[in-house]
Amino acid sequence: MRLTERDALDRFRAARVARLATVSAEGQPHVVPVTFALSPGEGDPVAVFAIDHKPKTTTDLRRLRNIVATERVSLLADEYSEEWDRLWWVRLDGAARVLTEPDERAAPVSWLVTKYPQYQDNPPQGPVVWIAVGAVAGWAYAG
Repeated sequence: MRLTERDALDRFRAARVARLATVSAEGQPHVVPVTFALSPGEGDPVAVFAIDHKPKTTTDLRRLRNIVATERVSLLADEYSEEWDRLWWVRLDGAARVLTEPDERAAPVSWLVTKYPQYQDNPPQGPVVWIAVGAVAGWAYAG
């Protein structure tokens, strides 16, 4: 059954990980898992994630290059279970931008620190991606 926007955002907000889909200027898709937070409160939702201290192959990340090139992103959170009545997914589509200035990064980093205890002693130091959510879609097997 289709979820209301409120129910979809509530499920998404509670999820611990999402998959970020970006596309290059040439149309090549790229999907990676990310930790994320949603803006608190009411109003138009904003999703954020940051480049943190977890080991990466390179600092020249394709996800950031794709965002700079096209701004188009989707985030997908879901729950799978062998008990299919527990299945659900939520997708957020939006326009993203990369934030590097300390004053722009402060609020999004605080949202991430609030959500993830792992960040409390070591907050993300890298770029933050700000996603202005333009569309919310969600489905659940059952209410």
